[in-house]
Amino acid sequence: MAQLIKGGGGHGGGGGGGFMVLVAHVLAVAATAMVVVWCVHFRGGLALRSHNKQLIFNTHPVLMLIGLVVVAAEAILSYRSLSMISSSRDARKKTHLALHAVALALGGLGIYAVFKYHAEADIPNLYSLHSWIGIVTISLYALHWIVAFLTFFFPGASHNTRRSAVPWHALLGLLVFALAVGNAQLGFLEKLTFLQAPPLRLSRYGPEALLVNFTALVVLLLGVAVVLATANVDSTKYTAM
Repeated sequence: MAQLIKGGGGHGGGGGGGFMVLVAHVLAVAATAMVVVWCVHFRGGLALRSHNKQLIFNTHPVLMLIGLVVVAAEAILSYRSLSMISSSRDARKKTHLALHAVALALGGLGIYAVFKYHAEADIPNLYSLHSWIGIVTISLYALHWIVAFLTFFFPGASHNTRRSAVPWHALLGLLVFALAVGNAQLGFLEKLTFLQAPPLRLSRYGPEALLVNFTALVVLLLGVAVVLATANVDSTKYTAM
Protein backbone atom coordinates (compact mmCIF):
# COMPACT_ATOMS: atom_id res chain seq x y z
CA MET A 1 0.00 0.00 0.00
CA ALA A 2 3.00 2.18 -0.23
CA GLN A 3 6.10 2.47 -2.27
CA LEU A 4 9.30 4.42 -2.18
CA ILE A 5 9.81 6.75 -5.10
CA LYS A 6 12.67 8.86 -6.31
CA GLY A 7 12.38 12.56 -5.77
CA GLY A 8 8.58 12.52 -6.05
CA GLY A 9 8.09 11.03 -9.54
CA GLY A 10 4.44 10.30 -10.01
CA HIS A 11 4.57 6.66 -10.97
CA GLY A 12 7.61 5.61 -9.00
CA GLY A 13 10.33 3.52 -10.43
CA GLY A 14 13.10 4.52 -12.75
CA GLY A 15 14.69 2.31 -15.34
CA GLY A 16 16.51 0.21 -12.75
CA GLY A 17 13.38 -0.29 -10.70
CA GLY A 18 11.38 -1.23 -13.79
CA PHE A 19 13.99 -3.80 -14.78
CA MET A 20 13.91 -5.37 -11.31
CA VAL A 21 10.11 -5.55 -11.47
CA LEU A 22 10.41 -7.50 -14.74
CA VAL A 23 13.04 -9.79 -13.20
CA ALA A 24 10.77 -10.40 -10.21
CA HIS A 25 7.83 -11.31 -12.48
CA VAL A 26 9.98 -13.81 -14.40
CA LEU A 27 11.31 -15.36 -11.20
CA ALA A 28 7.77 -15.59 -9.78
CA VAL A 29 6.60 -17.55 -12.82
CA ALA A 30 9.68 -19.78 -12.66
CA ALA A 31 9.25 -20.50 -8.93
CA THR A 32 5.58 -21.39 -9.43
CA ALA A 33 6.32 -23.74 -12.32
CA MET A 34 9.19 -25.43 -10.49
CA VAL A 35 7.30 -26.13 -7.27
CA VAL A 36 4.31 -27.51 -9.23
CA VAL A 37 6.58 -29.76 -11.32
CA TRP A 38 8.26 -31.00 -8.14
CA CYS A 39 5.03 -31.84 -6.30
CA VAL A 40 3.12 -33.19 -9.30
CA HIS A 41 5.80 -34.91 -11.39
CA PHE A 42 8.22 -36.09 -8.68
CA ARG A 43 5.95 -36.35 -5.63
CA GLY A 44 2.84 -37.78 -7.33
CA GLY A 45 0.28 -34.98 -7.34
CA LEU A 46 -1.90 -32.80 -5.12
CA ALA A 47 -4.99 -33.58 -3.07
CA LEU A 48 -6.77 -32.44 0.06
CA ARG A 49 -8.39 -35.86 0.42
CA SER A 50 -6.55 -39.04 -0.46
CA HIS A 51 -5.58 -42.46 0.88
CA ASN A 52 -2.04 -41.45 -0.10
CA LYS A 53 -1.33 -38.94 2.64
CA GLN A 54 1.73 -37.61 0.84
CA LEU A 55 -0.57 -36.06 -1.76
CA ILE A 56 -2.20 -34.05 1.02
CA PHE A 57 1.18 -32.78 2.16
CA ASN A 58 2.11 -31.83 -1.41
CA THR A 59 -0.51 -29.11 -1.43
CA HIS A 60 1.32 -27.39 1.43
CA PRO A 61 4.50 -26.24 -0.36
CA VAL A 62 2.55 -25.35 -3.51
CA LEU A 63 -0.02 -23.20 -1.71
CA MET A 64 2.44 -21.59 0.68
CA LEU A 65 4.90 -20.68 -2.07
CA ILE A 66 2.26 -19.38 -4.47
CA GLY A 67 0.45 -17.54 -1.67
CA LEU A 68 2.92 -16.00 0.76
CA VAL A 69 5.77 -15.60 -1.73
CA VAL A 70 4.55 -15.32 -5.35
CA VAL A 71 1.18 -13.60 -4.92
CA ALA A 72 2.59 -11.56 -2.03
CA ALA A 73 5.41 -10.43 -4.30
CA GLU A 74 2.92 -9.39 -6.98
CA ALA A 75 0.94 -7.47 -4.35
CA ILE A 76 4.05 -5.61 -3.22
CA LEU A 77 4.98 -4.82 -6.81
CA SER A 78 1.46 -3.88 -7.88
CA TYR A 79 1.94 -0.12 -7.45
CA ARG A 80 4.89 -0.19 -9.84
CA SER A 81 3.46 -2.80 -12.21
CA LEU A 82 0.04 -1.18 -12.61
CA SER A 83 1.45 2.33 -12.97
CA MET A 84 2.18 1.42 -16.59
CA ILE A 85 -1.46 0.41 -17.12
CA SER A 86 -3.52 2.72 -14.94
CA SER A 87 -2.92 6.12 -13.39
CA SER A 88 -5.66 5.49 -10.84
CA ARG A 89 -4.16 5.23 -7.38
CA ASP A 90 -7.46 3.89 -6.03
CA ALA A 91 -7.39 1.01 -8.52
CA ARG A 92 -3.82 0.14 -7.58
CA LYS A 93 -4.68 0.38 -3.89
CA LYS A 94 -7.60 -2.05 -4.26
CA THR A 95 -5.51 -4.44 -6.36
CA HIS A 96 -2.75 -4.37 -3.74
CA LEU A 97 -5.25 -5.10 -0.97
CA ALA A 98 -6.99 -7.88 -2.93
CA LEU A 99 -3.76 -9.63 -3.89
CA HIS A 100 -2.62 -9.68 -0.28
CA ALA A 101 -6.01 -11.12 0.70
CA VAL A 102 -5.59 -13.89 -1.90
CA ALA A 103 -2.07 -14.56 -0.63
CA LEU A 104 -3.34 -14.84 2.93
CA ALA A 105 -6.18 -17.18 1.90
CA LEU A 106 -3.81 -19.48 0.01
CA GLY A 107 -1.40 -19.46 2.92
CA GLY A 108 -4.20 -20.33 5.33
CA LEU A 109 -5.25 -23.25 3.13
CA GLY A 110 -1.63 -24.37 2.96
CA ILE A 111 -1.41 -24.37 6.77
CA TYR A 112 -4.66 -26.36 6.92
CA ALA A 113 -3.24 -28.92 4.48
CA VAL A 114 -0.12 -29.63 6.52
CA PHE A 115 -2.06 -29.91 9.79
CA LYS A 116 -4.52 -32.28 8.06
CA TYR A 117 -1.61 -34.35 6.74
CA HIS A 118 -0.03 -34.57 10.18
CA ALA A 119 -3.35 -35.58 11.77
CA GLU A 120 -4.08 -38.33 9.23
CA ALA A 121 -0.47 -39.58 9.10
CA ASP A 122 -0.13 -39.49 12.91
CA ILE A 123 2.76 -36.99 12.85
CA PRO A 124 3.27 -34.41 15.66
CA ASN A 125 2.57 -30.76 14.86
CA LEU A 126 4.87 -27.79 15.33
CA TYR A 127 8.07 -29.69 16.18
CA SER A 128 10.44 -27.89 13.78
CA LEU A 129 11.88 -24.41 13.41
CA HIS A 130 10.23 -24.22 9.97
CA SER A 131 6.78 -24.79 11.50
CA TRP A 132 7.36 -22.29 14.31
CA ILE A 133 8.47 -19.55 11.93
CA GLY A 134 5.64 -20.47 9.56
CA ILE A 135 2.97 -19.88 12.22
CA VAL A 136 4.61 -16.59 13.22
CA THR A 137 4.84 -15.48 9.58
CA ILE A 138 1.23 -16.12 8.61
CA SER A 139 0.04 -14.59 11.90
CA LEU A 140 2.05 -11.43 11.25
CA TYR A 141 0.81 -11.41 7.64
CA ALA A 142 -2.81 -11.56 8.78
CA LEU A 143 -2.31 -8.92 11.47
CA HIS A 144 -0.52 -6.63 9.03
CA TRP A 145 -3.34 -6.98 6.48
CA ILE A 146 -6.07 -6.28 9.05
CA VAL A 147 -4.31 -3.18 10.40
CA ALA A 148 -3.69 -1.92 6.84
CA PHE A 149 -7.33 -2.53 5.88
CA LEU A 150 -8.57 -0.55 8.89
CA THR A 151 -6.02 2.23 8.43
CA PHE A 152 -5.98 2.73 4.67
CA PHE A 153 -9.27 1.29 3.43
CA PHE A 154 -12.17 1.04 5.88
CA PRO A 155 -13.04 2.89 8.00
CA GLY A 156 -9.76 4.64 7.21
CA ALA A 157 -7.63 6.84 9.43
CA SER A 158 -7.10 10.56 8.99
CA HIS A 159 -4.86 11.78 6.19
CA ASN A 160 -2.05 12.68 8.58
CA THR A 161 -2.23 9.32 10.33
CA ARG A 162 -2.18 7.46 7.02
CA ARG A 163 0.74 9.50 5.78
CA SER A 164 2.79 8.83 8.90
CA ALA A 165 1.84 5.12 8.81
CA VAL A 166 2.90 4.58 5.18
CA PRO A 167 6.67 4.12 5.75
CA TRP A 168 6.06 1.75 8.66
CA HIS A 169 3.52 -0.19 6.63
CA ALA A 170 5.96 -0.53 3.74
CA LEU A 171 8.87 -1.54 5.97
CA LEU A 172 6.92 -4.07 8.02
CA GLY A 173 5.38 -5.50 4.84
CA LEU A 174 8.82 -6.13 3.36
CA LEU A 175 10.02 -7.67 6.62
CA VAL A 176 7.09 -10.11 6.72
CA PHE A 177 7.72 -10.96 3.05
CA ALA A 178 11.42 -11.55 3.80
CA LEU A 179 10.39 -13.82 6.67
CA ALA A 180 8.18 -15.83 4.29
CA VAL A 181 11.02 -16.18 1.78
CA GLY A 182 13.45 -17.25 4.49
CA ASN A 183 11.03 -19.79 5.90
CA ALA A 184 10.48 -21.22 2.43
CA GLN A 185 14.22 -21.95 2.36
CA LEU A 186 13.90 -23.81 5.66
CA GLY A 187 10.93 -25.76 4.29
CA PHE A 188 12.77 -26.89 1.17
CA LEU A 189 15.78 -27.92 3.26
CA GLU A 190 13.67 -29.79 5.78
CA LYS A 191 11.70 -31.75 3.18
CA LEU A 192 14.78 -32.59 1.12
CA THR A 193 16.55 -33.81 4.27
CA PHE A 194 13.62 -36.12 5.02
CA LEU A 195 13.62 -37.43 1.45
CA GLN A 196 17.35 -38.17 1.53
CA ALA A 197 17.12 -40.03 4.85
CA PRO A 198 16.03 -43.68 5.22
CA PRO A 199 13.86 -45.28 3.97
CA LEU A 200 13.59 -43.17 0.78
CA ARG A 201 17.30 -42.32 0.44
CA LEU A 202 16.74 -39.87 -2.42
CA SER A 203 19.90 -39.33 -4.45
CA ARG A 204 21.73 -36.19 -3.33
CA TYR A 205 22.64 -35.38 -6.92
CA GLY A 206 19.53 -36.71 -8.63
CA PRO A 207 17.10 -34.60 -10.70
CA GLU A 208 14.59 -34.17 -7.86
CA ALA A 209 17.19 -32.96 -5.37
CA LEU A 210 18.60 -30.55 -7.93
CA LEU A 211 15.12 -29.25 -8.75
CA VAL A 212 14.35 -28.60 -5.07
CA ASN A 213 17.64 -26.78 -4.54
CA PHE A 214 17.22 -24.67 -7.68
CA THR A 215 13.63 -23.86 -6.71
CA ALA A 216 14.87 -22.61 -3.34
CA LEU A 217 17.51 -20.53 -5.11
CA VAL A 218 14.94 -18.99 -7.47
CA VAL A 219 12.70 -18.13 -4.50
CA LEU A 220 15.64 -16.45 -2.77
CA LEU A 221 16.44 -14.42 -5.89
CA LEU A 222 12.77 -13.48 -6.18
CA GLY A 223 12.87 -12.08 -2.66
CA VAL A 224 15.99 -10.06 -3.46
CA ALA A 225 14.44 -8.73 -6.69
CA VAL A 226 11.27 -7.61 -4.89
CA VAL A 227 13.23 -5.74 -2.24
CA LEU A 228 15.47 -4.06 -4.83
CA ALA A 229 12.45 -3.12 -6.95
CA THR A 230 10.56 -1.49 -4.10
CA ALA A 231 13.15 0.05 -1.80
CA ASN A 232 15.31 2.69 -3.49
CA VAL A 233 18.12 3.79 -1.20
CA ASP A 234 18.11 7.30 -2.67
CA SER A 235 14.37 7.84 -2.24
CA THR A 236 13.43 11.18 -0.75
CA LYS A 237 9.79 10.66 0.14
CA TYR A 238 6.92 8.22 0.40
CA THR A 239 3.68 8.30 -1.48
CA ALA A 240 0.69 8.29 0.85
CA MET A 241 -2.42 6.18 0.47
